[in-house]
Amino acid sequence: MAETTLSGATHPILENDYASEWMGIEVLALRDGHATIRMTLRQEMFNGFGMAHGGMIFAFGDTAFALACNPIQPAPGEENTITVASGVDINFLKPAFRGQVLTAVADRRSSAGRSGLYDIQIFAADAAAPASETQPSSPGELIAEFRGRSRTIPKK
Repeated sequence: MAETTLSGATHPILENDYASEWMGIEVLALRDGHATIRMTLRQEMFNGFGMAHGGMIFAFGDTAFALACNPIQPAPGEENTITVASGVDINFLKPAFRGQVLTAVADRRSSAGRSGLYDIQIFAADAAAPASETQPSSPGELIAEFRGRSRTIPKK
């Protein structure tokens, strides 16, 4: 499996996640209820209109959602549970094109019992675009909003 790392640590849910590996996802930041990831769009990720396939953008947002929902190290008593999607909505705002770099920023909005609510913003930027002085680390233009509802369930 390719390394998908954050400061040398691999998130356990990515160890056998062949879809995220194929997409070339890189983990930029992880903390409780938050994940930031990045990937570069490739030719095989495009539809017949020459823009990123909606399924690729959805899958990318879904990976950020999963990382925000599941801690690197479960708390005592949570080792035998996983958090999965119980439902999601996505709004595509603008297209993305070959060579652009996507960044997804996922944040927990609410958590109650076994249920949670997460917002994921997906941005696109040209790979060669230099950072500006006013926005040195801008993730680009907002292209999609993904809202996920989570449910914690027993591992099988």
